[in-house]
Amino acid sequence: MQPVMRGFEIRRAMPSEIDTAFEIVQEYCETMNVVARDTRDAFARIYFEEGAGIWLAWLAEKVIGCIALRAMRQFDENGEVKRLYVRPEYRGRGIAAALHDALQTYATVFGYRWLYLDTTDNMRAAIRFYEAHGYERCARYNDNPQATIFMRKELRAASEKTKR
Repeated sequence: MQPVMRGFEIRRAMPSEIDTAFEIVQEYCETMNVVARDTRDAFARIYFEEGAGIWLAWLAEKVIGCIALRAMRQFDENGEVKRLYVRPEYRGRGIAAALHDALQTYATVFGYRWLYLDTTDNMRAAIRFYEAHGYERCARYNDNPQATIFMRKELRAASEKTKR
């Protein structure tokens, strides 16, 4: 494992950064062979609203990673984690964890009770990452044709434990 990288910044993308955010998400989709993709307009509508967002990892003026959160209309007080991606040359340095932490902090403050996500059997590193961050497998909650594994994490229980 490489040492933790210093000097990168995580911040929630602003509406003026839609094209930058969409570009790295498209890179993720290409790399991971994602079939179900959002158009740019749908992306802007889904991820740039209250209760949603996309966080970008920046190194100097270059985007090196992303993670997205969207509201889950079928469940109250829940969000779905999407598109966690760090460019290959920057992996193993704590960037994915920092992206996830920023998203989780926002979701907790926003009032979400659960975070859900889906992935595939062949994304073993992602599965290990999410399990290490407290996600547990759950029943299928969507109709994503590529997803084979469904996970969720309770946020309120975690935040209540830290208050004790």
